[in-house]
Amino acid sequence: MKWLVVVVAVGILVADVYCADDTIPWCYHNASCNDLTWPVIATEFCNGTRQSPINIVTTDVAMNDSLTDFAFTNFNNPNILTDMTNTGKTVKVNFASGVQISGGGLPEAYDSLQFHLHWGNGSTVPGSEHTVNGVQFPMEFHIVSIKSSFNGNTTLAVNDSIGAAALGFLIEVLPNTTDEPASWKTLTDYLENITLAGQTVNLTAGLSLDDLLPGVDRTQYYRYLGSLTTPNCFEAVVWTVFKDTVKISSNLIDKFSTMLHIGNETSSEIMVNVFRRVQPAQPVTTRSSGSDDDDDSSDATRTCLSLGLLVLSLVLGWSY
Repeated sequence: MKWLVVVVAVGILVADVYCADDTIPWCYHNASCNDLTWPVIATEFCNGTRQSPINIVTTDVAMNDSLTDFAFTNFNNPNILTDMTNTGKTVKVNFASGVQISGGGLPEAYDSLQFHLHWGNGSTVPGSEHTVNGVQFPMEFHIVSIKSSFNGNTTLAVNDSIGAAALGFLIEVLPNTTDEPASWKTLTDYLENITLAGQTVNLTAGLSLDDLLPGVDRTQYYRYLGSLTTPNCFEAVVWTVFKDTVKISSNLIDKFSTMLHIGNETSSEIMVNVFRRVQPAQPVTTRSSGSDDDDDSSDATRTCLSLGLLVLSLVLGWSY
């Protein structure tokens, strides 16, 4: 089975959903405000019972007949990515209006607002948020969406137990390559314009969300109900973590942990290990075994059995 690494985090909606409360002094790098303190400094939700990320144990995953194919609207649009920001805690890319996901067992269409990333310290020190069978990947990519019926109102989204939908893509190293795939080379080239916290750069047309997801079978995924992975950790997210990974050259992964500062001065610390540690397990489901490949295999098996019985009946003179 192929695993997904980048949970392309569908994990961030807009600034006031990703950083739900800027008045809370949360951080990743300092023991006084890192993720181990969040249940204390952001008690309303970060100490809840439906927190993300989690470790996905594949032997514990149940089948779910309600999980269907997704429809991805405007994921192929090369004009949809508008700007990239260094938030001081991650890199966030905003979308123009019109990006949407539906299907996939979701109750309605969800408007996609942005994506952001989580990473460790270079390609050899992992930093994904979700793990699979205890394995942590180099990075994770989250695409964040909210119910279309909310018309962009993120306050409504975070106060609805399924108001947000996050798509998580695990990212791993593409071995023996440099600057691949080209789409990620294009994306990471913009990082030199946002080395300091608060800086934003406009993105030139020509790069689509589909371009950033090469080789990912988006029909195969895990599903669970969880939370935002930063304070206030609202328990409002339908999580989808894809089984296939996004594969990127190590030199492109390394850019995130070598170029970006957590503050607005070059003397501030470099942004590394920007992920929340896994939280207590939640029930996880996946699509039923009736995938196209499984169906083809089952059909072929049934055909062979039928032919075998027919031949046997002719030889023995049986009828049926």
